[in-house]
Amino acid sequence: MKHNKVGSVMTTDVVRAEYATPFKEVARLLGEHRISGLPVVDEDEKVVGVISETDLMVRQAEMPDPYAPKKRFSLGGLTRRNRARRVKAKARTAGRLMTQPPVTVHADDTIVEAARTMAQHRIERLPVLDEEQRLVGIVTRRDLLQVFLRPDADIRREVIDEVLVRALWLPPRSIDVSVTEGVITLAGRMERKSETEIAVSMTRQIDGVVDVVDKLTWRLDDANLRVDEQSLHGVADDWLRKI
Repeated sequence: MKHNKVGSVMTTDVVRAEYATPFKEVARLLGEHRISGLPVVDEDEKVVGVISETDLMVRQAEMPDPYAPKKRFSLGGLTRRNRARRVKAKARTAGRLMTQPPVTVHADDTIVEAARTMAQHRIERLPVLDEEQRLVGIVTRRDLLQVFLRPDADIRREVIDEVLVRALWLPPRSIDVSVTEGVITLAGRMERKSETEIAVSMTRQIDGVVDVVDKLTWRLDDANLRVDEQSLHGVADDWLRKI
């Protein structure tokens, strides 16, 4: 199956800062371009860190209150996180303000991979790198959501061509495939139970699929057969081992 790549949805005109970019210039860039974060690059256009609105807010939050009582010394203030906050609170440049190491993706990564990275790190945007690790774009959650705008007809065509015909070696009309608002319904009778599992699993991996409704039946339950007894064809063998 062909998955959409990050490079197809990323923004190439990237607002960025350099290590020595002043604090106020960083704030101006974020406000002027109405963005919530930006990458920091070195002289070779390699990403060395990222800055978010939260990083700037740390400075304001850590500003001492002249009317507040003095805090007693605590070992909790020696944690790595607290030390990082203190550095950001005194930062005058992007290099001191940024968070590092940066979380990035590559232009040839799939949209699914980028979405997983965002979810894992709980971030809203990712710098995009080329093969030489240089900055070539930025991708946001909104960009990744474009995959769900695929027309139902395109999704249906891919299910038939890539899953039924290419992977399972079935005639195009052997299984009924219907798509409504990204929800795919597979209905019909297949030869083996393992084939139905492969069909459903592969269909779920297609870009733009919201959900899969499984209405497939089978003639032979081959769940307990040895792998060498299953006569699957094409790339279906690999998929059987994965599910």
